[in-house]
Amino acid sequence: MEKPFQIAISNGLTTPAIRVQSPQDLSGALQELGIHGSRPILVVVGGASKMSEADLSRLRSLFVQVLAPLAEELGALVVDGGTDAGVMQMMGQARAQTGATFSLIGVTPEGKVALPDRDPPSDFTPLEPHHTHFVLIPGSNWGDESPWLAGVATVLASGAPSVAVLVNGGEIAWKDVSENLAANRPVLAIAGSGRLADILAAALRGETAEERAKEIAASGLVQAFEMKDSFDSLTRLMKQMFSAPGRELGA
Repeated sequence: MEKPFQIAISNGLTTPAIRVQSPQDLSGALQELGIHGSRPILVVVGGASKMSEADLSRLRSLFVQVLAPLAEELGALVVDGGTDAGVMQMMGQARAQTGATFSLIGVTPEGKVALPDRDPPSDFTPLEPHHTHFVLIPGSNWGDESPWLAGVATVLASGAPSVAVLVNGGEIAWKDVSENLAANRPVLAIAGSGRLADILAAALRGETAEERAKEIAASGLVQAFEMKDSFDSLTRLMKQMFSAPGRELGA
C-alpha cells in the first residue's frame, strides 16, 4: 500500500495525496488519507476546461449558494476531478468562499498533473488549491478517472446516501454519468447549465433523438432541475434525494 505524500499547489500550501494502482486498494488508501467511515457523498461532475468564462460566471452562484452550504449542512464529503477548471474550480472556490469545512477529494489521473517527484507533462493541468485531499489514479488521459471517481464515492459512502450532480459537461461527463449510474447513484442534471446537462434534461422530457441520452433517462435514476427555478427549491430537492428510501448504494 502506498503512503500519503504532500503535493505543493498554487496557493503555496501542501495537500495530502495518495497514489492508487488498483480499485481493491481504494478503501485502504482512503483510510491512509484519514477519510473513512460511512458519510453522505456529493459527487460533482460536468464541464471543465471547455466551459466559457460566461458559463463560469453564470454558474458560480449555484456552488456558493447551494452545493457548498448543503454539503456542509449534511456533513457530506464531496468528490470531483480535482483540477483547477470548470466545476471542480467552482467547487473548491465555493468551499473557500463559504468558509466550509467539508472534505473535498479530487480524483485525478496521475499522468495529467504536476507531481513533486517528476517533471510535469507538457499538457498538465493545475490542481485546484482548495481541495483537501487528492487520489491519484493510473492514467494519462482525461476520462481515465471516471470509474475511479465513482468508486471513491462508493467506498466513502459505505452504504450512506450519495448523489451525483451534473453541471454542464462534455464528452467525458457522459462517462462520469454512466459510471455513477452503474454504482446505483442518482444523478441530478442542472438544466440550463449547458451541454450534457441540457441534453439529459431534454431526454427526460422526451425531446431528444440522442440514443445515449434516452438510455440514461430510462435508468430511472436521473432527475433534472431547471436553473431558472429558485435555489431554495434546488436545496429542498437535493435533501429529498439524499433522504429518499433505497438510495443507499447497492439498494
